[in-house]
Amino acid sequence: MADFIISIDQGTTSTRSILFSLKGKPIYSSQKEFTQYFPKSGWVEHNPEEIWNTTKKTLKKVIDKVRDFRGNVLAIGITNQRETTVLWDKKTGKTLYNAIVWQDRRTEEFCKKLRRQNKETMIFNKTGLLIDSYFSGTKIKWILDNIPQARKLMNSKRLLFGTIDSFLIWKLTKGKVHATDATNASRTMIYNISSNKWDDTILKLFKIKKHILPEVKNCADDYGKTHPSITGKSIPITGVVGDQQSATIGQCCFEPGSLKSTYGTGAFILLNTGSRKIYSKNRLLTTICYRLNGKTTYALEGSIFIAGAGVQWLRDKMKFINKASDSEKIVKLLKDNAGIYLVPAFTGIGAPYWNANARGVLSGITRDTGPKEIVRAVIESVAYQTYDLFEAMRHDGLRPKLVKVDGGMVMNNWFSQYLADMINVKVLRPKVHETTALGAAFMAGLKIGIYKSLKDISKQWSLDKKFSPKVNSKFRKKVIKGWNVAIKRTLMN
Repeated sequence: MADFIISIDQGTTSTRSILFSLKGKPIYSSQKEFTQYFPKSGWVEHNPEEIWNTTKKTLKKVIDKVRDFRGNVLAIGITNQRETTVLWDKKTGKTLYNAIVWQDRRTEEFCKKLRRQNKETMIFNKTGLLIDSYFSGTKIKWILDNIPQARKLMNSKRLLFGTIDSFLIWKLTKGKVHATDATNASRTMIYNISSNKWDDTILKLFKIKKHILPEVKNCADDYGKTHPSITGKSIPITGVVGDQQSATIGQCCFEPGSLKSTYGTGAFILLNTGSRKIYSKNRLLTTICYRLNGKTTYALEGSIFIAGAGVQWLRDKMKFINKASDSEKIVKLLKDNAGIYLVPAFTGIGAPYWNANARGVLSGITRDTGPKEIVRAVIESVAYQTYDLFEAMRHDGLRPKLVKVDGGMVMNNWFSQYLADMINVKVLRPKVHETTALGAAFMAGLKIGIYKSLKDISKQWSLDKKFSPKVNSKFRKKVIKGWNVAIKRTLMN
C-alpha cells in the first residue's frame, strides 16, 4: 500500500487538490475555477461558500483516486491566496460578506488617513508592511464598519476572522480549530513579526477585538483533523503556509540569499534573509518566510499584482487568445515589441511603486498595432515589473546570482528567456512545477516525520531547464527605457 500527502492549493482563480508521493512528485490533481466578482471599480470579491465547495469537490476527487491506488493519505497540507479576508459567525458558520480579495482596493481612503496620521513608520517597523489596502487588517475594518451584523457579533464574541487557510481549517475540522500559520498572519498588517503576536496597538487603532483572531501556529504543526463526513476518514492537517512562502519552501530556498519568483495570478519574489529582518529602503516588504519549532526565518518580498491575470484578461475579456499557451506562439511571431508597452495596473500597482490609484496604460500604439502586439506587451510587462523589483533589491545592497521560478507563466519558454534577459540573471525552472502546493506538502510531511529536516527536503529539488541571459546591455537599456516612460504615464493618472 502506497502512502501519500494531499496538498490543498487554494488560489485566487481556482482551487486545486494535489496528491503527492512522499518523494514530492505530483501523482494526480483536481482543479476547479470559481467566480470572480467585481462589484465596483477596484473591488474584487469571492464567494467563500463557493471556495469551500470547490475545495470539497477537488479533495473528494483526489481521495477517490487514492482509493483506486489502494493507497493511504498520511496528512494534508494547505496553501492559500494570502490577505484575502473572511468573517463568519462562530455559531452558525455563515459568512457575513463575500471574501474581500487581496487585489481589492476599496480601503485606500482609510490607508490615506493612516498615512496622514503618520502611522506608516510604526506599522512598517512592527509588521514589515507598508500601509496598503492589499493587506487583511483594513479589509476586516471595512466589513466591521459597513456590515452592521459584523460589529454586533464581534461584541457578543460570536465573530471569527480568517484568511482563507483559517476558513478552510475551520470548515474541514467542523469548527473545532480556529488557527492560522505565522506566514499568513504576517500578511494581515495587524501581526507583529518581531514578537510573533497579534499587535495590541494596531488592533486598537483599527478597532478590532483580539478574540476574533485565529491562534498562530508554526508552518509544520498540528491543525487538527478533518471530519470523517468530509474526507471519509479523519486525516491530520499538519502543514499550513501562505502561497508565496509555500512556493519558497517548494523551491527549497532555505539558505539566506536564495530567491524564488512565482508567476501565478500575480508575481511574487521572495528572498530568504535568514534570522535577520532586513527593512528595505526601496519599498519592498519584510515578511515571515516560515516558522518552524518557534524559530522564525524572514524574507524580503516584492509583489506584482498582475502577471498571469494579464494573460487571463487577454483570454476572457479581450478574446485575443483561446488559451493561455497561445500567448507563446503569438510572441514568437513578432521580431520585437514595436515600441508597445502595457502597464497592467488594473487594480493599482504594487512594489516598488505602491500606487493604489494607478490604472493600466497602453503606450506607443500606432495604426499598425493589433492584438499580437498587445499580447506581447502583456507578457513583456511581467519581465519589466520583475526588473523593477530586482533594481529595488540592488539599491538595498542585495544582488541575487540566480532565481528559481515557478507558476503557470514560466511554462512559456519565451517568457522565461526574456525574463533572464531583462534581469540579467540565470533563471532556473524546476522539474516539479507545482512548487506552491509542494511547499505545503513538505511542511505536512515534516511535521509527521516523513522528512527529517529542511536538508532532507532539499534533496527532492531537481532542475528542468536553465535560462541564461543572451541579449546585450544596449538592447536591455533601450526596452527598459521604453518601460520607464510607460510607468511614468501610469503614475500620472
